[in-house]
Amino acid sequence: MARMRVLVVLILALTVGSALAFATYNYVQRAPSSNTVSLPTLPVVVAATDLELGAELTAGDIRVINWPANAVPKGAIQNPKDVIGRGLVLPLIENEPILPMKLASKEAGSGLPPAIPPGLRAVSVRVNEVIGVAGYVTPGTRVDVVATVNPTSQHQDITSKVILTDVQVLAAGTKLEKTGDRDKPVPVTVVTLLVDPNEAERLTLASSEGKIQLALRNPLDKARPVTLGVRPALLLGTPVPVPRVSSRRVPGGVPGSVPSVSLAVAVLPPTVEIIRGDKRAHEIVRGVE
Repeated sequence: MARMRVLVVLILALTVGSALAFATYNYVQRAPSSNTVSLPTLPVVVAATDLELGAELTAGDIRVINWPANAVPKGAIQNPKDVIGRGLVLPLIENEPILPMKLASKEAGSGLPPAIPPGLRAVSVRVNEVIGVAGYVTPGTRVDVVATVNPTSQHQDITSKVILTDVQVLAAGTKLEKTGDRDKPVPVTVVTLLVDPNEAERLTLASSEGKIQLALRNPLDKARPVTLGVRPALLLGTPVPVPRVSSRRVPGGVPGSVPSVSLAVAVLPPTVEIIRGDKRAHEIVRGVE
């Protein structure tokens, strides 16, 4: 009988304790937290996914999120209607706020043309994997253009020279091109460079009369080195024959003037180009005595 009373008391205690614990849990969950601070927010239009340059924005490309009012980027767009149908002049990443500076005007439309700054031109050239620096030439990178041209039919006149420096890559991709009437379309890699009209002329001539090579460069490097170019003889260290002009007397000289003019052109010593990693140097080849 005593054991039965103890068991009943224990059951009642567990029941009451469970009820109190459940009631306390519900009260804590419903009670407002004193540490929660409500910050004012503003709607901001952001990119719903990564978007490429020239893309036309649609309703599926954007979304509106609540942004802290004290941290809204300057010029951020709040109404989706202000961006739908406009083209991008700069790429966007997911959740990046869409700013007016990255959008083309409503009259400009979409695609590549609105992304071309005034005074510049977009010129496309065909490249392969080697010329495109093994796929590292992507939109936004900067390159130098090296042209190899033979101005005559003589092999020794072949010249390689940097013709354009610090050129921005505007677009890079592939297109389908037919090599003949019966051939199937094949993918061809095309790189579009942003140049001024004078550079466009040089690039077009180099790509049509010879071969071009793209040299990828550091975007922080703004130097524009001037090169003399290189020919096979100089590349192999063979001296380039240079004609000498002997001294001769100028007829009809005036008394008191210089009676003769001596003209001579020095022969360049043989040199060889040494490449160590990313550094190049020209060393003079000296004969063994």
